[in-house]
Amino acid sequence: MEIIIILIIALLIGVFSETLKLRDSPEHKGKVGEEMVQNLLMQLPDEYLVMDDILLRTSRGTTQIDHIVVSRYGVFAIETKNYRGNIYGDDNREQWKQIILTDVTYHKKWWKTYTYVTKSFLYNPVKQALGHTHEIKKALTQWPNLKVVPIVVFIGSADISHVRSHYHVVYGDNLLSTILSYKTAYLNEGEANRIHDLLNQLNVRDSVTSGEHILNVEVAKKIKNSRISNGICPQCGGLLVLREGRYGSFYGCSNYPKCRYTLDH
Repeated sequence: MEIIIILIIALLIGVFSETLKLRDSPEHKGKVGEEMVQNLLMQLPDEYLVMDDILLRTSRGTTQIDHIVVSRYGVFAIETKNYRGNIYGDDNREQWKQIILTDVTYHKKWWKTYTYVTKSFLYNPVKQALGHTHEIKKALTQWPNLKVVPIVVFIGSADISHVRSHYHVVYGDNLLSTILSYKTAYLNEGEANRIHDLLNQLNVRDSVTSGEHILNVEVAKKIKNSRISNGICPQCGGLLVLREGRYGSFYGCSNYPKCRYTLDH
């Protein structure tokens, strides 16, 4: 009987441990963040048409967009990040930095506090959002003057005051006001509905598995890295040229300003 009880306790501990791991996984945090942003976007006026978890086919496979908002005032491509700690980055860096400071006190030295620093990196979300706007524009060539706006929204306790960007990188509390700040109408109501319907038709989320999408992402990443290592712009095929900027040296595309791709030196 005691052996059975011990086995049951061990099983419960194992299940609890796996549940905690799942809760702390990037996939789970990402999904929670997307659901929180979805709830925020549902508060927009009825004329704003909200789409979630869109998967579009591209020349290199597929691209996943967390949220698209279609309105008479433009189309908004929203990249969601659910992070904590201090976030450092700008438009040019390929990777942004996340630093988490954790204060710990041990009972044997209760009078002393130790600060642990955890550093990790995330792919530049501005570049992600810009890539999404590029694909949306390719799908909407019938409306060449339509404004497509990239937005990066941080949900959670992250401090993004150290981020330097010319684009919208906002906290969740500022997401709706950012969208509603666009007042110039580019479309009538019928055109906005047509764009919404077209993007829905192009959404292949139901026909492409997550595994296939991940494989597409990995293949695209390998192709991109191969081009970069050969000094070729992965965005347009131009040459990568070493340049000097406000924050130091970086590689820029020779086709600037038509192509604004950059890479840290």
